[in-house]
Amino acid sequence: MSLASESAELAPPPLRAEIARAEPGMAGVGDYFALMKPRVMSLVVFTALVGLVVAPTHLHPVLSFTALLCIAVGAGAAGALNMWYDADIDAVMERTADRPVPAGRVQPGEALAFGMTLAVGSVALLGLMVNWLAAGLLAFTIFFYVVVYTMWLKRWTPQNIVIGGASGAFPPMIGWAAATGGIGIEACLLFLIIFFWTPPHFWALSLYRTDDYARANIPMLPVVAGVEETRRQILLYSLVLAPIGASPWLLGYASLAYGIVATVSGALMIVLSLRLKRAPAGPAAEQAAKHLFAFSILYLFVLFAMLLIGQGLGSPSWRVFG
Repeated sequence: MSLASESAELAPPPLRAEIARAEPGMAGVGDYFALMKPRVMSLVVFTALVGLVVAPTHLHPVLSFTALLCIAVGAGAAGALNMWYDADIDAVMERTADRPVPAGRVQPGEALAFGMTLAVGSVALLGLMVNWLAAGLLAFTIFFYVVVYTMWLKRWTPQNIVIGGASGAFPPMIGWAAATGGIGIEACLLFLIIFFWTPPHFWALSLYRTDDYARANIPMLPVVAGVEETRRQILLYSLVLAPIGASPWLLGYASLAYGIVATVSGALMIVLSLRLKRAPAGPAAEQAAKHLFAFSILYLFVLFAMLLIGQGLGSPSWRVFG
C-alpha cells in the first residue's frame, strides 16, 4: 500500500514569541497532568493491561500494578515531551492551542524537564522491579514516539501516522514482556492490530481537521494528497485491518466468541470506510469521517475488552490465549 508523494516542502511554523520567552510558569497540577495526555495514556494502560493479563504467566499483583504504573508514567512522559517539542505547531492549531505550553501556563523548559524525569524514572523502576526487557521496550517506545514520530516523521512525511503508529502499538507487548520476560506470537498479533488500526483512525480525524493541519504545515495525508486519496487509503487499511483483527481467532489463539466479535466489528469498519469513500463532499463527508473516527475507538476497545472478558471467565471455551 503506497502512500502519496512526499514531495511537498512543508516547513514548520516559527515558534511563537510568547512560547519562546523564558518566563516563570503559572502551571497547576492539572496543567502537568494535561501534559501527560491522559486520554492517550488511558488507552496505553488499557492495551498494556490486556497484554499483561492474557500472557500465559502472571506477575504478583503488586508487580503487575507497578508495571502498569510505569507504563502509564512512560506514556505520560512521551506526551509531555511531544508537547514540549510541538509547542510551535500546537499554538496555530485550533484543536491544540489551549494545551499548557502554547497557552503559556507551562514553559517549554519545564515541560522538557518534567517529561525527561518521568521517562527516566518509569524505565528505571520497571527494570528494577519487573524486568529489563519490558523496561527496554518502554524506553524504545518513548524514544520512537518522541524522536522518530514527533521530531522527524510528523513534520516531514505523510507516512507519519503509518510508521509512527508503531509507538502506540507497543504497550500490549510491554505488558506481555512484563509478565513473561519474553515476546510471544500472541503479543505480536496485538501489536499488529493496533498498528493497522492507527492509520484509518487518525486519517478519519484529519479529514475534518484538514484546515488545522494545513495551517500548521503538517503533511497529513489529506493536506498532501487530497481528500479522495485519503478516503481510498482509509478503505485499504480497513480491508487489511479486518482480517488482522480476527487473526488471533483465525490462528487458533482466541475463542470463537472473540472471532465473532472481531469479524462483525471488522465488517462494520469496512462498511463505514466505504460510506466515507462514497460520501459527497461537504457536511455528509465530514459526518461520515466523524462516524468512522468514533467507531474506530469502539472497535479497538471491544476487541481488547473481549480478550479480558475471555480471560476473566476462565473456562476453556472462553479462554482467549493459552
